[in-house]
Amino acid sequence: MRVVIAEDDALLREGLTLILAGEGIEVVAAVETAGAFLTAVAERRPDATVVDVRLPPGFTDEGLRAALEARRHHPGLPVLVLSSYVEDRYAADLLADGAGATGYLLKQRVGDVAEFTDALRRVAAGGTAMDPEVVAQLLTRRRSDDPLRSLTTREREVLALMAEGRTNAEIAEVLVVSEGAVNKHVRNIFAKLRLAPSDSGHRRVLAVLAYLNR
Repeated sequence: MRVVIAEDDALLREGLTLILAGEGIEVVAAVETAGAFLTAVAERRPDATVVDVRLPPGFTDEGLRAALEARRHHPGLPVLVLSSYVEDRYAADLLADGAGATGYLLKQRVGDVAEFTDALRRVAAGGTAMDPEVVAQLLTRRRSDDPLRSLTTREREVLALMAEGRTNAEIAEVLVVSEGAVNKHVRNIFAKLRLAPSDSGHRRVLAVLAYLNR
C-alpha cells in the first residue's frame, strides 16, 4: 500500500511515517500543508491518504477541505482523517458523498498501532472506520422519545460497533458471541430504528450514522 500523509506537526508526521513503514506500508509523501497534500496526491496517486483536519495557515478545517477536494478530483480516493478532538461535524462532512473509503480517528488512536493500521487498511479497501468516541457522542445526543431508547444494552453495543465500520464477524469477536447472534441483533436494530436493511460495508454504516445524525 502507498500512502500520502498530511500533518503539520513534524514529530507526529515522522512518527506516522515510521509506524506505517514498520507495518510494510510505503509512505510516498509526508507533507505539512493542504496545498502540498493536493500536489502529492496528484503526482503520487496513492492507495490511501492520512490527513490532519487542521492544517496551516488557519488551523481550522484546511485538511478536511483538502481531502474533500482531492476526492472530487480523484473519486474514491481513500481518506483517513485525524483529529485532536471529537468533532462529529467533520465526520458527517467526510461521509456525505456516500462513496465509502473514509475514516475519522482521534489522534490518540495512533498510539495503538494495530488499531490505527487496521483502520487505514479498512479505509483503503473501500470501507469505513469511525472513531468510537465520535460514535459514543452521537449515541448520547438523543431525544427523549427517540426509538434508540428501545434498544437493549447488547443492541446498543452492536449498533456502536456497526457505526465504527465493523463487520458482523468482527462484532462477534469483540463481544465474544456467535455471528448468528450478531445477525439477529442487527436485524432487530434496523427494525426498531425503521431503517431499510442494507448489505455489509460502508452503506450500512452510512445508514446508521444518518440515523444518529438526525
